[in-house]
Amino acid sequence: MEQVFAKPEAMKEDKTLYCPGCGHGTTHRLVAELVDEFGIRDRTIGIAPVGCSVFADLYWNFDVVSAAHGRAPAVATGMSRTNPDCFVISYQGDGDLAAIGTAEMVHAANRGENFVTIFVNNAIYGMTGGQMAPTTLIGQPSTTCQLGRDPSIAGYPIRVCELLQTLGGVAYLARTAVDSPKHVIQTKKHMKKAFQLALDKRGYTLVEVLSPCPTNWGMQPMDAMKWLRENMLPYYQLGVFRDVTEECEGGN
Repeated sequence: MEQVFAKPEAMKEDKTLYCPGCGHGTTHRLVAELVDEFGIRDRTIGIAPVGCSVFADLYWNFDVVSAAHGRAPAVATGMSRTNPDCFVISYQGDGDLAAIGTAEMVHAANRGENFVTIFVNNAIYGMTGGQMAPTTLIGQPSTTCQLGRDPSIAGYPIRVCELLQTLGGVAYLARTAVDSPKHVIQTKKHMKKAFQLALDKRGYTLVEVLSPCPTNWGMQPMDAMKWLRENMLPYYQLGVFRDVTEECEGGN
């Protein structure tokens, strides 16, 4: 009988440490599937900074380097520049990328560094206790804003794709989600485009993945999926925000 579905070679056998309903596991698998499909496992380097992202080395069956909190883009820059034949993936959460790592991310994007950033946005700090993140929605409670985020005190949730959209070094920006089979399929499609542009040395690419965090949201997994659809999707609209290939085809 023909096998039509199997574990990617780029995934290890280890059982997941992620909470039930977390989107990291799905996102990890999509990355691993694409690494296999492109045939680049032997030259792929993942960068895993502080946060839930740090567990990536337990599951990916290729080289993974740890980075200090927020410094994944700096490490990825060094890796990609000193190893130009390697394929580098910066795998970051919202607290890491959009808070302590904001400057690293913006300048790496502006310089057009040739690596892929997979940005998992669950609108909260996951690993460190559920604090308010730069992406926490207005009115959304957390351990550090128990009555909900107040924009008069904490400002507004940062939309990373829109923030990076105008930078000249950016080759591809897309926002997607892993709350449904349809969105998972779209996520892989966006990641594949980002991988190809990075392999072609076209510049910085980032795919933002909206993901549930049932534990820190204080919800059951299915309720967290519903909350994501009803609250995150209206604010963080899905789609492609920058695609250098379409700009070139359009003559811009």
